[in-house]
Amino acid sequence: MNTAFEFLKANPVFHLATIDGEQARVRPFGFSMIRDKKLYMCTNKTKDVYRQMVKCPRIEISGMGADGTWLRIAGKVAMDDSYDAKAQAFKEAPNLLQIYAKGAEDEIFVTFYFTEAKATLYSFQGGPKELPLF
Repeated sequence: MNTAFEFLKANPVFHLATIDGEQARVRPFGFSMIRDKKLYMCTNKTKDVYRQMVKCPRIEISGMGADGTWLRIAGKVAMDDSYDAKAQAFKEAPNLLQIYAKGAEDEIFVTFYFTEAKATLYSFQGGPKELPLF
């Protein structure tokens, strides 16, 4: 894998951690895309994860590869509620329509992206390696 995005596409289930007061919260995610030279994900405005990212936009994601490597991306995110970003998400992952039947018109669906990030690939075979996001 040469980029963090390639790793996420090859290993689409990753875990996203937020801060909830003094407690870390982690949950699985499975969607990522590149838009306007930024790494995007999506969520739902009614979820705790959304409220936690709005309150404290510093997050970390981690995913495990079948080969035993794992990726961590730590940074800061911003929300993008634009129609165009949401439409791209549904174009790239039509299965999202099973959850959000209104597609890009769904008012609770929101995308978000890293405004700053550091991606590191780890392995038991060697030292950590920084990767570009895409």
